Amino acid sequence: MQNIVWSAKNNAFFYELDLVYYERAGWDISDVIPISEQVFQQFTNPPPRKIRVVGPNGLPAWGDAPPPPPPTPEELQQQAEYEKRQLLRLVREKIDIYQDAVDFGMATGDEKRLLDAWREYRIILYRV
Repeated sequence: MQNIVWSAKNNAFFYELDLVYYERAGWDISDVIPISEQVFQQFTNPPPRKIRVVGPNGLPAWGDAPPPPPPTPEELQQQAEYEKRQLLRLVREKIDIYQDAVDFGMATGDEKRLLDAWREYRIILYRV
């Protein structure tokens, strides 16, 4: 097993044998300290809504992840269009069922009213 080190400056773990490659690449790893396998395992897979930060003692710690950015206008538009398509699919299914009952002369008064209501809703939905 390789020795693992921690760099607070980089908020990163490194395998000790790889440090030479990071130095050659220009990384400042002058602050590395040995770290246990247990600490490495604990701080490599963040819990939900957490990010690894450097704690006040210079060791890894969990901090709150920043909230996601608000959706862009384009994302909101895409979401609205998706929801509209889903609603239209549902409306089509409902209308088909009630229309079949009407076409076969099997519709009750309630089913006829529901057919009219679903058709009206479809018109309103298309206008959105």
